[in-house]
Amino acid sequence: MEYFIYILIAIAVLLVCLIGVVIIRTLLFKPKKSTIVIQENKESFDEDKVVSNLQELIKCKTISYRDSQLEDDKEFEKFLNLLPSLYPNVYKQCSLLKFEGRGLLFKWEGKCHDNPSVMMAHYDVVPVNEKEWERDPFDPVIINGEMWGRGTVDTKITFNGAMSAADQLIAEGFVPENDIYLAFSGSEEVNGVGAIKIVDYFEENKINLALVVDEGGAVVEGVFPGVKEPCALVGIAEKGMINVEYTTKSRGGHASSPKPHTPVGVLSRACTRIESHPFKMKISEPVKLLFDSLGRYTSFPVRMIFANMWLFKPALNLAGKLMGGEINAIIRTTCAFTQMKGSSAENVIPPQASMVSNLRLIPGDTIDSAIEYLNKTIKDDSVKLRVINGMNPSRVSQVDCQAYDKVASSIASTWKDTIVIPYLMVACSDSRHYGRISDKVYRFSASDLTNEERAGIHGNNEKIRVDVVKRAVEFYLRLLKQC
Repeated sequence: MEYFIYILIAIAVLLVCLIGVVIIRTLLFKPKKSTIVIQENKESFDEDKVVSNLQELIKCKTISYRDSQLEDDKEFEKFLNLLPSLYPNVYKQCSLLKFEGRGLLFKWEGKCHDNPSVMMAHYDVVPVNEKEWERDPFDPVIINGEMWGRGTVDTKITFNGAMSAADQLIAEGFVPENDIYLAFSGSEEVNGVGAIKIVDYFEENKINLALVVDEGGAVVEGVFPGVKEPCALVGIAEKGMINVEYTTKSRGGHASSPKPHTPVGVLSRACTRIESHPFKMKISEPVKLLFDSLGRYTSFPVRMIFANMWLFKPALNLAGKLMGGEINAIIRTTCAFTQMKGSSAENVIPPQASMVSNLRLIPGDTIDSAIEYLNKTIKDDSVKLRVINGMNPSRVSQVDCQAYDKVASSIASTWKDTIVIPYLMVACSDSRHYGRISDKVYRFSASDLTNEERAGIHGNNEKIRVDVVKRAVEFYLRLLKQC
């Protein structure tokens, strides 16, 4: 009995020590002193012209379709023909190369050619269901300080921001220290070759890029538990993506005398097995930086988790499995089943059934490793897997370098009292192609977005506050001056 009491005392002491360690580590897990340089100067430009320029861009129905025959070439030509009048100084000062996939590459020569920078955007947009919109998606009216229209957020605002800033600086006689490229694609929304061809050009001409900025995160609020401050999320990597088809066959037949397992049943079982056994959690470098940075700003209970990941990692893993959502998406490869096809008749067993899932690959996973995991989890040789299309995760960019500091400084100087944080982007962008020639690729949409504005991306009633349109130009003015 006495021995048992000693064991209980020892356990109690260890428990008290454990709690003490957790609390001490949490108390010490405070925000680090910021080293970001804040630019106090106010940027001046013709704000009305910047807004009207974006309206003109929105009027062009530059819609990309998987079936290119559905695209209206005249609308794309209309867009391109507008540019010289909207940004005359860019056309006066910069050379222009055009590439397959409606790629545009403006070169603004600097004093030096060794450390060039690239400002990216895409000017094509996704299709619209006009019946679901409250207003004409290509008539960019401004109501209550908000501009309506397809492309206002994704991403004609950044196209306009970069071009307007360059146009303003050229008019002022500014010459950048290094070459600046303005690189745009008109086929991003369908994974076109515009950006690929531009990267090919850089590679073939041995142009080593010191900085690349594309769409990605934004200044947002309420996206991380326990954080009240606005956060500027800068993507330093993005997940990979694959679409996988699962197929199984049978002899078919009448539904009145089925076998124990029909093709649809076999696929349903495979689907259930995969959903019941998610991919393993992986804390990639971008997520590690996110947790270590933003975790310090959370409320005490949440901060306790991120300050003691050695202890709470299993709990985070379990919460991700049970709840899904954004936190889960950044700690593991996800698999979402999106399509299923069987018989065309209600009373006929299909001779073949198929389903499709969309996977988003965490850095560290690959297309091959994901397929291997799916087969291992399904445990059924009758289910055949085929990769429809896909791409591996992007290269992870550096954060301890001048390139990242320039982006962070431009953000913090434009959006005051904002926490600038690196993160893993779960969506895909054209910037992934630049990973083969640079490890300084950053994904930040030059905007501060409300939940409603974020919901409009690829959705109905896309719109943006006019003040954000102006701040996008301010951001690029600050950034271009550092290039």
